[in-house]
Amino acid sequence: MVRDGYFYALGLIAAAVVVGWFAQPVWATVPLALAIFFLWFFRDPERIIPDAAGAVVSPGDGKVTDASIVSVNGEKQARISIFLSVFDVHVNRSPVAGVVREVRYQRGKFLNAMNQTSADQNEQNIVRVEGDGQVVVFKQIAGWVARRIVCWKSVGDSVVRGERVGMIRFGSRMDIWLPDRVEILVRPGQHVAAGASVLARWK
Repeated sequence: MVRDGYFYALGLIAAAVVVGWFAQPVWATVPLALAIFFLWFFRDPERIIPDAAGAVVSPGDGKVTDASIVSVNGEKQARISIFLSVFDVHVNRSPVAGVVREVRYQRGKFLNAMNQTSADQNEQNIVRVEGDGQVVVFKQIAGWVARRIVCWKSVGDSVVRGERVGMIRFGSRMDIWLPDRVEILVRPGQHVAAGASVLARWK
């Protein structure tokens, strides 16, 4: 479990004790229920990381909303978008092994993360990883519920495939950008798991 879950839960349990002491005990069930929710939300399960050569794993849990080849400034790139609902694990993982070359925080709006425009306009953290001669960029994108993006890595840090790199709190979105020299292995509507599901592989 992510440590923050304990902080939220302990505060709510303390509130439940106070409410139960000074008011009717039934009112304590509300903060207790919220404490249980936060303990569940901040879960961080272990994952079996695929070791297949050239595999690019999902940086987040959720539903694939887009998997296509798009043109960016005249250059073709593969884009895979993942929507994280409040029910998904929100710990993010590195899609590939390599070195973190960029971590850039960008302020913005809090549009619904299901909306494609949120990928450009919403508050987000952009991470670029270089490894094995390839460059992978993934974005931690806030949604209309999410209000905080956390990245635990800095420029120059080495990461392995599937390593924990950060978290987005509550509802959100993740986009991953790859050179078009990949074979996309997922389709819209498919549910993926961070670190465990293979999104693409290098051709």
